[in-house]
Amino acid sequence: MDVPLNTVAVVGLGTMGTGIAEVLARAGREVIGIDISERAGRQAVAALEASTARAVARERITPQERGDVLARFRTFTDLQAAAEAELVIEVVPESYELKQQVFHALDSIVAPTAILATGTNALSVTRLAADSAHPERVIGLHFFNPAPAMKLVEIVSSVLTAPPAVDAVTALALDLGKEPVAVGDRPGFVADGLLFGYLNQAAAMYESKYASREDIDAAMKLGCGLPMGPLELLDLIGIDTARTVLEAMYASSQDRLHAPAPILGQLTEAGLTGRKRGRGFYTYEGEGSSVVVPDAQTPGTIAGASGGREIRSVGVAGSGTMASGIAEVFAKAGYHVVLAARSLEKAETAKSRIGKSLSRSVDKGRIIAEARDETLNRITAAGALESFAEVDLAVEAVAEDLEVKQQLFAALDKICKPGAVLATTTSSLPVVACARATSRPQDVIGMHFFNPAPAMKLVEVVRTVLTSDEVHATVREVTAKIRKHPVDCGDRAGFIVNALLFPYLNNAIKMVQEHYATLDDIDAAMKLGGGYPMGPFELLDVVGLDVSLAIEKVLHAEFRDPGLAPAPLLEHLVAAGCLGRKTGRGFREYARR
Repeated sequence: MDVPLNTVAVVGLGTMGTGIAEVLARAGREVIGIDISERAGRQAVAALEASTARAVARERITPQERGDVLARFRTFTDLQAAAEAELVIEVVPESYELKQQVFHALDSIVAPTAILATGTNALSVTRLAADSAHPERVIGLHFFNPAPAMKLVEIVSSVLTAPPAVDAVTALALDLGKEPVAVGDRPGFVADGLLFGYLNQAAAMYESKYASREDIDAAMKLGCGLPMGPLELLDLIGIDTARTVLEAMYASSQDRLHAPAPILGQLTEAGLTGRKRGRGFYTYEGEGSSVVVPDAQTPGTIAGASGGREIRSVGVAGSGTMASGIAEVFAKAGYHVVLAARSLEKAETAKSRIGKSLSRSVDKGRIIAEARDETLNRITAAGALESFAEVDLAVEAVAEDLEVKQQLFAALDKICKPGAVLATTTSSLPVVACARATSRPQDVIGMHFFNPAPAMKLVEVVRTVLTSDEVHATVREVTAKIRKHPVDCGDRAGFIVNALLFPYLNNAIKMVQEHYATLDDIDAAMKLGGGYPMGPFELLDVVGLDVSLAIEKVLHAEFRDPGLAPAPLLEHLVAAGCLGRKTGRGFREYARR
């Protein structure tokens, strides 16, 4: 197998196969494209012509280089065309039967030294290799869509794969300008193994009518910085493909988090498989289009956009980073803000923090000095909750401790005037438990800001079974006025973002715990293959392992799903005092300031 892999055959010229062929041709390889459909071959050539024409227009390649790339790509309908290939990459549909037919045929066509790679992201490479005449030359080569743009390539070895095959394919990936990550053979590998569990939970969340498709997608984009929401991504991947991957993952793990949500099967059976069919979770202009068009589920108007109570002044209880950030947000929007802490000194310190934040904005040219001064003048520091007597909206941002919050709400109930809206910023505790600490639970609601509050656009508006329509409308209206994006959700553990984010983080920890992949490979896989701004372990160390563990415990206690039980490795690190960046050590070590 010590061959240079200069001639590569790609079997299956759908979107992924065409993308892989383009990457190879641009990197100087002779590419043999094979598909039983002549139309697919013509479309692959047209796609390469169009992409290289754009590259010339952008002066990334010359017309001569474009001609060379196009000359290196030939298409055929007969698998015999692969005879001269030193590497064959199959990218046919995710079916053992189809893939085994391809591998059986290739055994009698290609040279014994040729490497056979499967592009599967769900099926067992070992099972495919075992059916081959030369299992030692079979390997997984999992590109990500779109292949020309995505840097990650997962190189999947089975117990039968010969090391020289791994070395040759790894060298090729590097020469293609990709980042190869070596992983073992289990369904989903690293990136999809983490990604599809999260997508499945999002589909189940939507199916249960807990939140709208628009709010679920907006929450994950704005709350986590993801390039696409989970339901948008399912439509792009293909709902049928996602279901196939999840079925394979569940068969291996027996984890209920991997059992495909029924809606995935329903949509698949109905032929509503996403963008490729023009309809999935969303409706599109046509087959293959990315343009979403309104349908019966598209909101006509934003619920609660009017009809609420008038809010002129806001009280913020707390002195930490979140409290000062929320106070800054309201003051910037023109509200008079009372910032109350346990002492006047703590409140003044919090106000000083806001002043520094505003001054940084002045230095960066985002606001003028006069706007900074006006904003600060709208904030009154106070050392007692009694200063909330006349506020129209009271927002608590104290410690994430239910007893502490209940005591605070009981005090607000006595202090705040009738008709004042009482809001909690909790990220994991039941909002209704805070409401029941008052004599006016209809006036209590959740407003979950994200940190840092001045920068993050998302606010989860958490309505309990006791919250009035008027209060819900008020908070939606206020959230829009402070230039944040409200998403509606019910009062259950994790709301939208944390309920989807933390099981994904927990599963990443389990991968390391089981010695399946390294911290660095998992972080690289999710950034390069999923477009995540941070890898799961980078994020865990930023959030704090103690905070993460507390949220995992809340989710597990509420949903009682064994798959949500905190990973023992997380519990051990917290017990050892390794809490992340704030202690200088978490999953990684950091220089202490």
